[in-house]
Amino acid sequence: MFDDERREFRVVVNHEEQFSIWPADRDLPLGWRATGPAGTRAECLAHIDEVWTDLRPLSVRRPAAAEPTGGQR
Repeated sequence: MFDDERREFRVVVNHEEQFSIWPADRDLPLGWRATGPAGTRAECLAHIDEVWTDLRPLSVRRPAAAEPTGGQR
């Protein structure tokens, strides 16, 4: 199903700001919401490559952003 180049997909994101694609004709799985464009698999994956620049889950990024710079304690 996910390898079908003729199928329409949409870009989805979860609460951890992790992106994926999902078939446009199916209900979204729990915990995911549509974001960005709908289109071919390649178009959706290209959009994800552009916007998902930090692959760490949100729960990991938040504490890391709060740490003092320089690593000194």
